[in-house]
Amino acid sequence: MRRQVVLFGDSITEQSFRQGGWGAALANAYSRKADVVLRGYGGYNTKWALFLLHHIFPPDSARPPIATTIFFGANDAALSGRTSERQHVPIEDYKQNLRKIVLHLKECSPTMQIVLITPPPVCEEGRHAYAKYSKSFFVTANVYKNNLALSHYVDWIDQTALYCRVMYLSLYGENAMKFPERTNEVTGQYASACVETAKEIGVFSVDLWSKMQETDGWQKKFLSDGLHLTPDGNAIVYQEVIKIFNEAGLSADNMPLDFPHHSEIDAKNPEGAFQQKCF
Repeated sequence: MRRQVVLFGDSITEQSFRQGGWGAALANAYSRKADVVLRGYGGYNTKWALFLLHHIFPPDSARPPIATTIFFGANDAALSGRTSERQHVPIEDYKQNLRKIVLHLKECSPTMQIVLITPPPVCEEGRHAYAKYSKSFFVTANVYKNNLALSHYVDWIDQTALYCRVMYLSLYGENAMKFPERTNEVTGQYASACVETAKEIGVFSVDLWSKMQETDGWQKKFLSDGLHLTPDGNAIVYQEVIKIFNEAGLSADNMPLDFPHHSEIDAKNPEGAFQQKCF
């Protein structure tokens, strides 16, 4: 059975297998050596993630993952009293939830390498622009809906317009810029809490919040909507995670293939190549 690396997190993890995603890059790096398993849940915070632990990481698993990334905090840091407050988790609770997740993983496997990843920085201007785009798409979709030439697209337009309207109102509200649902300052506090927790419990961490802000123009270079990642932003996550994996002795270059390389197979006697132990 092939080794597993699990990516556990929110939408930034869920989207990591898209083209240019950091999860897809990891899967490519460990091709034929370890399965990179996506367990990303858009909109989730650490409180809700606790309900998934025993399903994703059963304590009695005969072969637990060799490594796991834990990438939560972007939703925990949503501001209380604002339009995304249902996702908000107080910072001390956030730290305790991270601790519970890590302790559960250590119970599953004392040798598992665990990496906590902080939320990325937030560009409030980018969040406002995305909110305006969602609202404008809702308005445009309803205009198109009444165009007879586009009548065969009505079902799709209805669904898309409804989605955009719900997204706009539930996540951003009518005063998205006046009352931002996330700020970079508060998210930075959660990032610091994540790094601090990792140090306290002895696991690796990636301070993505700080790392991205080392680059001028990070707001548009690394973030697509003020929160989620562009391909360049995904590349930063991949580079930081793979660096830690290599330091922890999990370099893909040093792992055996799960089955023989084709060059090792004798065309006249292929069975011989498969008598070796397969990982």
